[in-house]
Amino acid sequence: MSDSGQVLEIYQTGPMTVLGFGGHAILDQIDIGACRDEIIGLVKQYDVEKLAFDLTGVRLIPSGLLGLLASVRNLNVEVHLCNPSDDVREVLEVTKLDEILQVYDVELEKGSRQ
Repeated sequence: MSDSGQVLEIYQTGPMTVLGFGGHAILDQIDIGACRDEIIGLVKQYDVEKLAFDLTGVRLIPSGLLGLLASVRNLNVEVHLCNPSDDVREVLEVTKLDEILQVYDVELEKGSRQ
């Protein structure tokens, strides 16, 4: 991500590639297009099958990012959302994204960076 001040943190833990947001509480300044390009490139380059979004510390997610999370499934990738705040979890429930994405709380160990 170029203009967003390197928001995405990418690392591998076991068979899962994890994307974190660097502890940003509000993700309103993310360039969704650049983020989408980076994620699609990552999935294709490393043949990612399981992708977890670590939402630790994130309180608010813009609607464009919610759409991106759902659309990543179209790349035949298993999508996990880890550690959403109560507010984010509520949005996932209202939008029914919690029914198509795996949502849970878990301690993720940082492995090798991509």
